[in-house]
Amino acid sequence: MFNKFKSKVKNLVSKAQNKVQNIVSKVKLFFATVESMLNVRFRAVLGGTAAEAYVDTGVKVLIAVVLGALLLALLYALFNDTIMPNVKAKVIELFNYAG
Repeated sequence: MFNKFKSKVKNLVSKAQNKVQNIVSKVKLFFATVESMLNVRFRAVLGGTAAEAYVDTGVKVLIAVVLGALLLALLYALFNDTIMPNVKAKVIELFNYAG
């Protein structure tokens, strides 16, 4: 009788182990599938260059603004210190009727 009980317990334990292994393999397969789907989606999102044109355009605009400001500062300094005093002196000389 004890051997019969022992054999039934072994059989139940074996069935339980098989079911647990089956469930574990299904869970592993599920997570592997989810992981592969996420990897594909992450690669598509991270590898995409959809917004790259916006960044490029922004950098171009920023460079144009900085270069424009430098050019205006150079022209302002050039006209105030070099050109305008000479023009003012020539205009005064031109309209000097004493001469």
